[in-house]
Amino acid sequence: IRCWSNIPFITMPLSRAHGKSFAHRSELKHAKRIVVKLGSAVVTRGDECGLALGRLASIVEQVSMLQNQGREMMIVTSGAVAFGKQRLRHEILLSQSVRQALHSGQSQLKDMAIPVLEARACAAAGQSGLMALYEAMFTQYSICAAQILVTNLDFHDEQKRRNLNGTLHELLRMNIVPIINTNDAVVPPPEPNSDLQGVNVISVKDNDSLAARLAVEMKTDLLIVLSDVEGLFDSPPGSDDAKLIDIFYPGDQQSVTFGTKSRVGMGGMEAKVKAALWALQGGTSVVIANGTHPKISGHVITDIVEGKKVGTFFSEVKPAGPTVEQQGEMARAGGRALAALQPEQRAEIIYRLAELLTDQREEILLANKKDLEEAENKGRLALPLLKRLSLSTSKLNSLAIGLRQIAASSKDSVGRVIRRTRIAKDLDLEQVTVPIGVLLVIFESRPDCLPQVSALAIASGNGLLLKGGKEAAYSNQVLHHLTQEALSIHGVKDAVQLVNTREEVEDLCRLDKLIDLIIPRGSSQLVRNIQKAAKGIPVMGHSEGICHVYVDTDASVEKVTRIIRDSKCEYPAACNALETLLIHRDLLRTPLFDQIIDMLRVEQVKIHAGPKFASYLTFSPSEVKSLRTEYGDLECCIEVVDGVQEAVEHIHKYGSSHTDVIITEN
Repeated sequence: IRCWSNIPFITMPLSRAHGKSFAHRSELKHAKRIVVKLGSAVVTRGDECGLALGRLASIVEQVSMLQNQGREMMIVTSGAVAFGKQRLRHEILLSQSVRQALHSGQSQLKDMAIPVLEARACAAAGQSGLMALYEAMFTQYSICAAQILVTNLDFHDEQKRRNLNGTLHELLRMNIVPIINTNDAVVPPPEPNSDLQGVNVISVKDNDSLAARLAVEMKTDLLIVLSDVEGLFDSPPGSDDAKLIDIFYPGDQQSVTFGTKSRVGMGGMEAKVKAALWALQGGTSVVIANGTHPKISGHVITDIVEGKKVGTFFSEVKPAGPTVEQQGEMARAGGRALAALQPEQRAEIIYRLAELLTDQREEILLANKKDLEEAENKGRLALPLLKRLSLSTSKLNSLAIGLRQIAASSKDSVGRVIRRTRIAKDLDLEQVTVPIGVLLVIFESRPDCLPQVSALAIASGNGLLLKGGKEAAYSNQVLHHLTQEALSIHGVKDAVQLVNTREEVEDLCRLDKLIDLIIPRGSSQLVRNIQKAAKGIPVMGHSEGICHVYVDTDASVEKVTRIIRDSKCEYPAACNALETLLIHRDLLRTPLFDQIIDMLRVEQVKIHAGPKFASYLTFSPSEVKSLRTEYGDLECCIEVVDGVQEAVEHIHKYGSSHTDVIITEN
């Protein structure tokens, strides 16, 4: 072994057998032992003289939070040279002749030449101050930190390696955060360079390789490498076509062009990638991310551990299909091709999809049966959600009818002139309908949503990314395959994409360069979560389905029971199902009221009494906890009102402006 910077290129005996790194980001939350490597660009200020105190304080806070969760945290840090340079510069200025300082003038004093400072002297002067700063910061969180300085020789000698390993394990056992750095005060002289102005800096590649080596030696679960770039790009960052690589796999380095090194230090991205791949080979997962960006540095470490899409994640498991970014690009290109078709061609695609829903019903229902069996065996879905998950022949027939209606009305969806204004003679300004772009539609356990939304996207010439609930995975897969089969008749198969990767919804909501509009279809909680997570992408949210039926004194007896049965019992999980039944006070204790109650009992609908209705009864059903409840099941609330005006006021106060009904002949 020649030096640490060569470690990524060699195979050497490790202190443990090869472990298994995490295959997916979502698994990072299970990381127990974590190494955080802080590059010089993260630790130092922009003027390259002194430390970025605010940034360091934020990093210490995040490390402390994870340590207090029961994880074992280690830090590999740079910064001693920069901190020492600041101190030595100050000492040199103070040691100038008092007379020279007094007579040279303030402006000349500012321009006073500072001699070139030797890096090892800077390290010696800065190491103690750097450690004192870490200790003071960690003390705020009742955490003890310990300093460990190492050199190349400590890894060449087997006994020293064992001693280092034993020391680190003992510190972790005592809940102490080890802070490790190269002992730059005694290392061999580096080759001259000017990374820090006026200082020959020790190569940062030492700390990249040191972090990787320690991560593997200590059998850590995760290595987080913080630098001054967002992660690994497919071309030099800053170039027009540069795209952040979300997941990097061994063997991909041939397709990557490395740019220049970071603002401070010698390592550069190439050295980080080599060190990361070496650690990955040793069983440690790695993420390279930006530790300097003011908007994300305050939570970058905790975000990575939570599995959020930050930086570049190194994985040995390559998915079979395209990444979600690639799917977004395919949907955009496919959507543009779709928009270029004639309206009749888009309608043909939808008609074909409607045919496939009925022609392939056995395949669809078989897949749906597998989803239902898994959901029932795992017991993870409530009865209303199971009903939403279930498909049937009648549902598929209804879907096909709905799709044909969309196809018939789709001819004016794109290119329709809404308004025309004459600006001047022979100059008209037109407002014309155009596709939005790429839609991301997130839906829960409703596989019938997939063909519905696909048909609407096709009719309007939009590319579509679909993210369905995992409980409907088999059904969604078959329905998406049929959708792409229909799209293929005009060569636009890629316009509709189903996201099958283990992407968190929050990560999808950050793809502002790929997605133009997000439409969540599901519970109000889902809508709120998406609105909160969306970064720079509009969200078309919908309200809850707190739907009312008011029965007036002039209502038709025949219509009342039919409408109530249909709106509550036919499909109680639907968002436009009856949740609150408002009854005119004069109808209480009448044959019509008795018919309503008898019908609800026969249909096994659980009744909750509103406050006014309960006051009329000696033995009332359970009083409702809230008049703003969406049951989504064979349950409803009954409340009494004095007339249509009070009914309308009640609906305005407690309803969600979704679907409300007045039954009357007046």
